[in-house]
Amino acid sequence: MRKIIVQEFLTLDSVMQAPGGPEEDTSSGFQYGGWVAPYFTVEPDPIFDVIMQKWMQPGDILLGKNTFQIFKAYWPKHTEDWPGINDVNKYVLSSSLEYSDWQNTLFLKSIDDVINLKALGDGDIRVYGSAAVVQELFKYELVDELCLLTFPIILGVGKRLFSDESIPAAFQLTDHLASSNGVVFTHYQKAGEVTTGTIAE
Repeated sequence: MRKIIVQEFLTLDSVMQAPGGPEEDTSSGFQYGGWVAPYFTVEPDPIFDVIMQKWMQPGDILLGKNTFQIFKAYWPKHTEDWPGINDVNKYVLSSSLEYSDWQNTLFLKSIDDVINLKALGDGDIRVYGSAAVVQELFKYELVDELCLLTFPIILGVGKRLFSDESIPAAFQLTDHLASSNGVVFTHYQKAGEVTTGTIAE
C-alpha cells in the first residue's frame, strides 16, 4: 500500500489558495495571490534551507488540473531547483484533461483511480496544492501524512485545506522546524481515530 502525503503552504487560518503568485488562482475574486513570496526573499536562513530540502523530496506526485497546469508551465524549465521532477510520475486527477507532452504524466478520471493507484506499486505519492483533490482525499480517508509549511499571516478568505466533509482522524507529529521569519514546518502521520474525554477539574 502506497502512502499519500499531502504537502501544503498554509496561512494560520488554513488558506492554501495561490501561494506562489498573483495570477496563480484568482477564482472567487481572490486578491492575495503570492502571499508566500516575501518569506522567500528575506535574508538566507540555514533552517529554512533544511526545511526546503525536506519539502522537495523526490517521488511521484498527484495533482489537480489547475495545479498541474501551473507546474507544467514552470517546472520543466527550472529543473535545477527540483532535480528529478521530469523523471517522476505525475498523476493528474481530471475529468477533462487527457494528454500532456510533459514526460511521465498520467491521467486519472475518478477517486476510484486514486484508490487503485494507492493500492498498487511502491513509493510515496505527494500532493501539492490541488485544493479540490485534497478535500476529496480527506473525504475518502486516503491521506496518510501531512507535511505543512505554515506562514504567520491570516487572510480570512480563500480555498482552505479542510472541508466539512473531511473524515475525523488523529495525527501524530513526527518532525518540526521553525525558521527565524516565523515559517513553521510540521510533519504528521496518521494515528488512528479521534478519541475524546473529559478534562479533569
